[in-house]
Amino acid sequence: MGNERLRAVMASGGWTHAALATATGVDPKSVERWVNLGRTPRRATALRAAETLGEDVHALWPALRQARAARAVSPELVALYDQRADLPVSVFVDLLATARERIDVLVYAAVFLHEAYPRMNDLLRERAADGCAVRIAVGDADSENVQHRGQEERFGHGIESRCRLALMHYRPLLDVPGIELRTHGTTLYNSLYRADDQALVNAHVWGVNAYGAPVWHLRRNGNGGMFDTYADSFSAVWETARPVEG
Repeated sequence: MGNERLRAVMASGGWTHAALATATGVDPKSVERWVNLGRTPRRATALRAAETLGEDVHALWPALRQARAARAVSPELVALYDQRADLPVSVFVDLLATARERIDVLVYAAVFLHEAYPRMNDLLRERAADGCAVRIAVGDADSENVQHRGQEERFGHGIESRCRLALMHYRPLLDVPGIELRTHGTTLYNSLYRADDQALVNAHVWGVNAYGAPVWHLRRNGNGGMFDTYADSFSAVWETARPVEG
């Protein structure tokens, strides 16, 4: 059975088999098979042909609508943890300690860092002293999104108190060169802990406290991957955040 849609589009545009073959870099017999036998060209060739004809590629070759097979594992995924509570705080500390150029932390509170590792501020000072740019964004306790998160997690005003506590923990770093502290009122879909080209991403699940939600460890593998998606998200939130006054 031939490809009648392709035949009609070519006829309306005055395209011969030979002309379309030249325009797409294939043999005229290939075009003939597309039209008369209903053969489907390779995706790249089909895209060139559709662009030449000014037609949607999927309208000409519906078979190309089939989804590509999903990768079983992303090359950027180092590890996946069922919940944050499964990770000792040393995993977070060790990751941040490896940073040489950048540390980004995006949370609502995450006071577990200071509670379990009292030297957290010392670590950040040391990294900044070595030339590492440190950016920390904690939740604005007065924002609607923080308050809604407390209701969703059945934590009530506790989350607001923990945001204030987190800010208190970080305040001694306000005058440290290389360290910036801001508050944000965005909806927090994930807490992010980045050190150069690695990041720990703590997902947030409606009605579940962050310690009971999954964490994935990412390592950048080229540009435009999962890591960059989260890095860009941090940058977008950072632009909306307000600097903390000394």
